[in-house]
Amino acid sequence: MNSTYLWYTTRASGIVTLVLLTLTMVLGLATTSRARARNWPGFAQQDIHRRISIMAVVFLAIHVVTTILDTYVHIGWSAVVVPFTSPYSRFWVGLGTIALDLLVAVFVSSLLRAHLKPGTWRGIHWLAYASWPIALAHTFGVGTDSTEHWVIALGALCVLSVGLALVWRMSATAKRRAMLSNETSHVVPPTRRLTTANTKGGRDDA
Repeated sequence: MNSTYLWYTTRASGIVTLVLLTLTMVLGLATTSRARARNWPGFAQQDIHRRISIMAVVFLAIHVVTTILDTYVHIGWSAVVVPFTSPYSRFWVGLGTIALDLLVAVFVSSLLRAHLKPGTWRGIHWLAYASWPIALAHTFGVGTDSTEHWVIALGALCVLSVGLALVWRMSATAKRRAMLSNETSHVVPPTRRLTTANTKGGRDDA
């Protein structure tokens, strides 16, 4: 296959993967914050999140394969799984490898979710939040078109989207904790109710 076609495919699939990972992050933050749209059931939101995650893995696989097959630069198959072993742009490619390893761990754990303890699955799934900024750094560190205005704008939009989703999640979590705290403060403990009842009974007898 022509190296030029491979190069274009590598760059395009990398950019698409970043966008899909950003959407996955935003939906993931919205799902974990239990935020629901009025006409958008929770199961639909989770299903879309799952589908976009699968699409991100597919484009990521295309990105990796075309990068290795491109003969213009030599990266090597070992650099796909072992960070910082690529002879080309070792640091930035190494970041991409770390992001890939984390995403593979998350994807495999999702497939095996029924066989994992909830705490174990949740802990592995948190790796997705670490993989996104690493993938973003990889995109702009090794990308030959990272200085293009539209790529910079796209990256800024991705950062802004995840930032707003994170703020939204933190706000929703704080409101939920405040509501639970208020509900708890209005609940009269059983011992207090019993003491109050006995007091009233003693007054009536008097």
